[in-house]
Amino acid sequence: MAMERKKRAPTLGRPRSFDTREALGAAMEVFWRKGYEGASLSDLTNAMGINRPSLYAAFGGKEALFRRVLERYEEGPAAYVRQALNQPTARAVVERLMQGAAKLATSSKNPPGCLSVQGALASGSGAESVRSHLVRRRHAGEKAVRQRLQRAQLEGDLPTDVSPDDLARYVVTMVQGIAVQAAGGATRKELSRVIQTALRAWPR
Repeated sequence: MAMERKKRAPTLGRPRSFDTREALGAAMEVFWRKGYEGASLSDLTNAMGINRPSLYAAFGGKEALFRRVLERYEEGPAAYVRQALNQPTARAVVERLMQGAAKLATSSKNPPGCLSVQGALASGSGAESVRSHLVRRRHAGEKAVRQRLQRAQLEGDLPTDVSPDDLARYVVTMVQGIAVQAAGGATRKELSRVIQTALRAWPR
């Protein structure tokens, strides 16, 4: 009579396979709430439902994960930026940018504020590359706004005595300020009043 094969003990722990999109979504919320430096590896792995080796194997480490999260953020919650740039007039572009920022930063579905702004709250030397990466992304965003305003000026939609550079910087400063105010507890109604005040100064 053949000997029965010994049954293998059940493997403990989580399976190695996981939904990458869901994991990135969970990591995004952690970074959004705590910033880059404030988010520990334990915070991230607990939220993502994976262990550290799996995190490194799938994403390459904390910084690489954060960069992937930023891409996911721009494609998802912050997609309003791309939509705003496609508005037919310069004023509509700017209003959509500001209102989109206010809506996103005050939504009960998200952590307060903006992931890019919260993520930039990094002070240690170990986060220098992350800080530089975020600066480059902000510059790219400002460039996109500037180019849209330059086009508006060529089309006669913006007065020729207005500097697209200065106006783009003003708009980006407003959008970032909206996120900071929201993170500090400002409501969407309060921010909408600020936006209307800003738009009353729109060049005619």
